[in-house]
Amino acid sequence: MELTVLSLSFALLLVLGVPVAFSIGLASVCTVLYSGMPIPVVFQKMIGGMQVFSFLAIPFFVFAGELMLYGGIAQRIVRFANSLVGHVRGGLGMSNVIGCTLFGGVAGSPLADVSAMGSVMIPLMVKEGYDADYAVNVTTHAALVGAIMPTSHNLIIFALATTGIASVSVFSLILAGIIPALILTLCNLAAAYYVAVKRGYPTRGNFPGWKEVLMAFLGSLPGLLIVVIILAGILSGVFTATESAATAVLWALIVTVLVYRSLSWEHFLKACAKACKTTGVVLLLIGISSAFGYFMALYEVPQKTGELMTSVSATPWVIFLMINVLLFVLGTFLDMAATILICTPIFLPIAAQFGMDPVQFGIVMLINCALGLNTPPVGVTQFVGCAIGGISVGEVMKSILPFYGALTACLLLVTYVPAFSLWLPSLFK
Repeated sequence: MELTVLSLSFALLLVLGVPVAFSIGLASVCTVLYSGMPIPVVFQKMIGGMQVFSFLAIPFFVFAGELMLYGGIAQRIVRFANSLVGHVRGGLGMSNVIGCTLFGGVAGSPLADVSAMGSVMIPLMVKEGYDADYAVNVTTHAALVGAIMPTSHNLIIFALATTGIASVSVFSLILAGIIPALILTLCNLAAAYYVAVKRGYPTRGNFPGWKEVLMAFLGSLPGLLIVVIILAGILSGVFTATESAATAVLWALIVTVLVYRSLSWEHFLKACAKACKTTGVVLLLIGISSAFGYFMALYEVPQKTGELMTSVSATPWVIFLMINVLLFVLGTFLDMAATILICTPIFLPIAAQFGMDPVQFGIVMLINCALGLNTPPVGVTQFVGCAIGGISVGEVMKSILPFYGALTACLLLVTYVPAFSLWLPSLFK
């Protein structure tokens, strides 16, 4: 009966529009009151869940992303991407995809990616004759690559969500996300080109020459080096994943203040405030989800969910498909961090039981969550893109299928071909 109280109170609070963090916390309190346990149990689990040294990486990665967002990195990346593919049919759309991928690697946040690249590319694409729905769809879907790039704080959240379930290192997750990120970028490029050809968008100028490409690359290189520094530092053993996040902040300050000289004092304060707000929300979710996870483990939610799924089918590919569908549906209602923290203890043991590596499951989880970021009713990246493009969500959803197809193709490849996510980590074991 306690499990029923936990589930129904959580679902009811979400339906009533209560923020996710408070829904989780209040559902835990309701369960404690019903079961007769002392209420301090909830607070003990919350505090214990947040007292992890590795969590220091989260505010550092978030702060580095915000500094890059306000420091003028996006414009230089746009110039480089446009010099590469801006001359082909639908070139601005393809430039947008490459630019979002590169900036996503720098910022590690789909929302920051949409905000930075969207504010530059969406108005430019509309001005050049592209439809607003196409511009928004290209931007919002390409930005999702940031969720699995090396600077993504969501990788750290997943690694810590597996504590007590499996041994997953942040380093393995960082390596595991690189090839899926490339696959996702290629799928997005294919979708952008397909729609551009179908709608008859014109070509835009001629190839500017390799000299222009080289100059644009050199201009964006200081910002892009942050990914190289993180990977090289961890691989060489110079610093840990947590220390790499602090290094990312230092490098972001050097690039934006001393190299580009584009970070004003006002923008620095905005970056600090935004990073504090995001970090506070994430850590609150982590603490409250720790209490929620305690009750899920206590009342055997993973085991009962596994028994329910295996009663439908015992075939691994069917189980993986059901997990993907459930994660996608939940991701449309929950914030990315909340989905990771709530669903990992439930679905990771089931996936592992049927042969999926925990590292591979982490990338599958993050791609699913990213897809949920672009789907109503939550769909924060889509709402930001629509606001920039001055178009309704309904109009964007009418032409979203090719881009959904691209993300779904990448998700299925990562789900059913383990080598895409496990090959690179296996090289460094």
